[in-house]
Parts: sequence; C-alpha cells; structure tokens
Amino acid sequence: MPRFYCPVSLAIGTEMELPATAARHVQVLRLQPGAQITLFNGEGGEHTATILRMGRSDVAVRIDTHHAIEREPTRAVHLAVGMPANDRMDWLVEKATELGVASIQPLHTAHSVLRLSGERATKKQAHWQSVAIAACEQCGGNRVPLVHPVQDLGHWLKASTTATGATLALRCVLSLADESQPLTQALASSTDQTLWLLSGPEGGLSAIEDAQARAAGWQPTSLGPRVLRAETAALAALVSSQAF
Repeated sequence: MPRFYCPVSLAIGTEMELPATAARHVQVLRLQPGAQITLFNGEGGEHTATILRMGRSDVAVRIDTHHAIEREPTRAVHLAVGMPANDRMDWLVEKATELGVASIQPLHTAHSVLRLSGERATKKQAHWQSVAIAACEQCGGNRVPLVHPVQDLGHWLKASTTATGATLALRCVLSLADESQPLTQALASSTDQTLWLLSGPEGGLSAIEDAQARAAGWQPTSLGPRVLRAETAALAALVSSQAF
C-alpha cells in the first residue's frame, strides 16, 4: 500500500484534503477513488485512508483506521556529521533515515569541502528534510528524523555541552586519538538509551577539533583499522549502535 507523509492532525472518520505534496504524489501514481493508502504524520503509528475524490490539484481522503506501529530502533541515535561534498550528503541522509536515525546535525568543520550559509544553507536543510521524508515513506518509518540547521562544529560543541539532553546521553566521536576504544566496546558498557555520534567529513576532524570534542566530554571511539569514506563511517557507526 503506498505510504505518504501527511504532517497534519489525522483522526479516524475525518474527511480531508491531502497537503499539496502528498496530493501530488498520489496523482503521479495515478491512484483512483476507492484506493487505499497509508498516511503518517510523524506523531506515532500510521493510518489507513481511502481516496474519495481526485481533482486536478487536490485529493480528498477519509481516514479509516489507526495502527499503533513503530519501526524505530530501541536506542535513539542522533548523528552529527561534517558534511561530505557533492551528492554524498543526500545519500547519507537517505540511508541514515532508512536505518532509523533519530536526527541529523550537518556541521561545518576544518576539512569540510561543502560550505553553506544564508539562504543556500536554509534551502539545503529543507532539501535534506525532504530526502528524509521520502526515505521514511519508502522504508516504513513512522518517525521522520529532524535535519537540523547547518552549524559550525565549534559553536555546536559549546551549545551541546550545556544542553541537558546531550549531557544525559552517551556521546561518541569517531577519533584517531591513541586512547580511542572500539565503538562496540563503548556501547556494550553503556546503559544509555540515547546516543550522539560525531563523525568528520572527508579527511576527518582536525586534531584541534578532535581535542575540542574530547574536552567537551565526547568519548573517542573507532571503527577499526580500515579507512572509510566519510558517509560510510557515519553509517557504519549507526549500524553498530543498533546491535546493543
């Protein structure tokens, strides 16, 4: 059954017009009145709806049932990543969403190739959020991960150090420091149900940035002896975190 993100209140028995983006997707699929679709609004579970009317630019549906289905990992994992260049960030957002990431924080770092500011940064954030929504529609996730506004790593580290939610979570940075331990070991010894992962861009974090993260309380961790691409490292860490 086709799935569509519908960020509005969904109540059983209600007849409503779909938001423009969802309506456009229904029309592209050439669905007809009487067809059933799945709607989710990110607030939990999903709804079955029946198409009542197909207009030129609008689609009316009736909300029939609610299913309290959640497909999220047990551990909430938030990914902070130095943005890889070109379309690799799109790919990272898509795959991280499919794997159940809770949120994504794009970061400028010393080695970042991609630099965004002002309107361009805002448009990119909106684009990545739409990539996450599309990935949820495809993979069955009913909780859309939030893609945060782009920030500079230094400013973000200072803010996250004082944020209550961050200080209560396990925080791991992918690091080349001598005292780094395997990420799996850090996870196995932790009972925290929330994890923040910090990963660098191409070339990794600089030595100064790595030291700043560790000084702010981030545990230095590694994924093994191989050199991974920036987007591969972030996803490998995300997958590893779900085994515990």
